[in-house]
Amino acid sequence: MKKLLVAGLVIFNALNVIGQSKNSIKFTAKIENRNSDTLVIQGRNGFKQVIPIDKKGVFSASFDTPKGFYVFSDGTESSNIYLKPNSEVNLTMNAKQFDETIIYKGKGVNESNFLAQQALKDENFQKDAFSKEATAFVTALDEKLKKDTEAVEKGDFDPEFKAALKQSFESFHQYAAEEYDRAAKASKLVGKPSPEFDYENHKGGKTKLADLKGKYIYIDLWATWCAPCRAEIPYLQKMEEKYHGKNIEFVSISIDKLKDNEKWKKFVTDKNLGGIQLFADKDWESEFVVNYGVTGIPRFILIDPKGNIVDPDATRPSDPKLENQLNALLN
Repeated sequence: MKKLLVAGLVIFNALNVIGQSKNSIKFTAKIENRNSDTLVIQGRNGFKQVIPIDKKGVFSASFDTPKGFYVFSDGTESSNIYLKPNSEVNLTMNAKQFDETIIYKGKGVNESNFLAQQALKDENFQKDAFSKEATAFVTALDEKLKKDTEAVEKGDFDPEFKAALKQSFESFHQYAAEEYDRAAKASKLVGKPSPEFDYENHKGGKTKLADLKGKYIYIDLWATWCAPCRAEIPYLQKMEEKYHGKNIEFVSISIDKLKDNEKWKKFVTDKNLGGIQLFADKDWESEFVVNYGVTGIPRFILIDPKGNIVDPDATRPSDPKLENQLNALLN
């Protein structure tokens, strides 16, 4: 079974804020090969701290916020961070190796370093365990839960952080098992005729999958509200440019809700999105989406010129392996 991109610690979907009272935080960051001149730290209840770079090339800010889990982003990638009362957080990182190079120094940073290291463990687990057969995968997943729980229990961490992490490990265990099962079902679709669609085209009218037969079709299932989806757009645009004139169509299908149709149209226009831009008829419940068993986005699908499925869970545009695959098919 091919490896999958598995979400990190499930707890951060909720961006838990543990404390109530606000506490002073000092934050600085030095980032090599930065993607942006601003960093953004976000948390629950609408918290958002924008940190611009100064003349010395340092991101620096002091702010007040409750203790808890937050996410920092450079506009392209993001990572989780835990902020405690009176923390002095000094981050260093190379944005070209985002997760691999995150190091926190200063006061109250043990939890944040653990989160950065945990993200790498999850990534490595994805690379190894998701290629295993079912029995071996279950064994590996159970072992991961045991080791992760032991590691956080032994660490010098905030008690509330420990409790939240152990709960998140349980959630991750369940999520990963469900993802493995979903991928197993998806792999059985390879070589079979693709489910059909007939959706609104941004340029007018409607477009059917059958209209595109005779070419390879690389489909991006996305939504305007989805940050990981938006992060893939620049890479997708580069793919479209590179393979312009080749025997392939790039199709983006939005699963935004019907009420956000105008928002979708404006986004496509404002961002000058290329390829074929379509709008699914019933968001997550659209027949095409349901038939592919889609439970998360972005999701990429590759179909051959005869309308048969090459890959129901294809490589993302940001992964260099996609270019290798397309070159093998198109050259």
